[in-house]
Amino acid sequence: MAKIAFILLCHKDPDAIIKQAQSLTAVGDYISIHFDARAKAVDFARIRKALDANPNVTFAKKRIKCGWGEWSLVQATLLATEAAVEAFPRATHFYMLSGDCMAIKSAQYAHEFLDRREVDYIESFDYFASDWIKTGWKEERLIYRHWFNERTQKRRFYAAFALQKQLGLTRAIPDDLQLQIGSQWWCLRRRTVEWILDFCRDRPDVMRFFRTTWIPDETFFQTLVRHLVPENEIDSRTLTFLMFSDYGMPVTFYNDHYDLLLSQDFLFARKISPEATELKRRLGVLYSSEGTRFQISNEGRSLYKFLTSKGRIGRRFASRFWETESSLGRERELLIVVCKKWHVAKRLLERIRQVTNVPAIEYLFNEESTALPDLGGIQSTLGKRHRHRRALMRMLFDYYETDRLIVCMDPANLDLLEDFCGDRSVTRLLEVECQFSDDYLIGHAMRVGLAGDRTPRETLARLLPTIRHDMTHESDRIRDAGFQNHARMREIDPPETNARLIADFLTIPQDRAMEIAMTDYLFAD
Repeated sequence: MAKIAFILLCHKDPDAIIKQAQSLTAVGDYISIHFDARAKAVDFARIRKALDANPNVTFAKKRIKCGWGEWSLVQATLLATEAAVEAFPRATHFYMLSGDCMAIKSAQYAHEFLDRREVDYIESFDYFASDWIKTGWKEERLIYRHWFNERTQKRRFYAAFALQKQLGLTRAIPDDLQLQIGSQWWCLRRRTVEWILDFCRDRPDVMRFFRTTWIPDETFFQTLVRHLVPENEIDSRTLTFLMFSDYGMPVTFYNDHYDLLLSQDFLFARKISPEATELKRRLGVLYSSEGTRFQISNEGRSLYKFLTSKGRIGRRFASRFWETESSLGRERELLIVVCKKWHVAKRLLERIRQVTNVPAIEYLFNEESTALPDLGGIQSTLGKRHRHRRALMRMLFDYYETDRLIVCMDPANLDLLEDFCGDRSVTRLLEVECQFSDDYLIGHAMRVGLAGDRTPRETLARLLPTIRHDMTHESDRIRDAGFQNHARMREIDPPETNARLIADFLTIPQDRAMEIAMTDYLFAD
């Protein structure tokens, strides 16, 4: 059975470290600790006093001062790993942890999980081909030398970079290495760790290169594992559950996250809040439990995305200023013309403008080029319009200083129709049902990329029934939704019938509605 030697890098909260070490070693696992040399000596002395008698605990033979983005983090990891390899010959796996990580599964589950596959678990993606780095420097991390800490010596850091760039002092990446990047939280087999330590002794050129790269803890082990281990023995994932906010900051877990953490397909999680004492207690008990069954749903990241995008009312995530009121307003009336033939709806809207003077906007959720006033950027892209649909509509009501507004929508926009029809405002739908000739459907297929100029007639003949059925299906979905105030104006009906529908839709007299219904070439293609 697997026996894990945990490689713990920490720099604060000695009492929490002591409890963490006691919990992890209570079931027979091991731990090797590197406590940052920047931390208080009295704190390290307390840790040594509490754990020195524990045979399953060892310490790095040398403590160094660590800094974010520096080689020192890799150096500290290597020192703790060397100590673990020497002290624990029965350890089969070496698992990288920080002081704010905790197990979210039992030791029994973790050991069985590691026994299932003979692989190393480490995120490792091609440095240059992948999009793991979302923003900021990429090649600059490697081809320039970085001697200073970006956070504590910012002026020196950027001055040294600017000077090298000005003088063209770049360097080459070691020829035999394909640089990789990924999370620094890995779990490696003993054989792999021994290979890495041997490599470090045999390749001083590689060590010199990584010592002056920026953020090497995201590239050093990731690159070496890919260099030393066959690809089929690497699972490019981390076993530590972590999430980042939109601002690149790690998400912190609290007491009420216990059930969520247990349901994730990971063995550990970070970052656990120092104040989450109850969560830490429950997770500590969990690690030594036996026979515990875990229901894996793995919805953590999607839940976080949902909560941060929707906002928690009155709690952690505040809404944007334009979303403080989610309704269009009870006193307002939104009139929606729904039509698949956009040119027909646009003709209808133009005639309505002339007869009623009600502000009317064409396919604002379908066409980027729709003419809209400047609303502070919320109208600038279709993506923003869809995300902030109600806010956009409220702003349009305010801009035109009106309580009535007409817009056009495509029948495919059922989600928009459901959203607006569910609002507290009055929403009316006028669905314009058109006839679709074969020539129109062929043109539609070409516009949306289903066919081209050279598509054989036989292929088009097989395609047309499907396209026609798809358009019928969109109309059926709208009817099945059961919207209130929904009327259907049909091309095949006489103008008198359509005029009655228009009069009800716009709440205007019958004679003015007849002017609209009698519009020349309204349904012409």
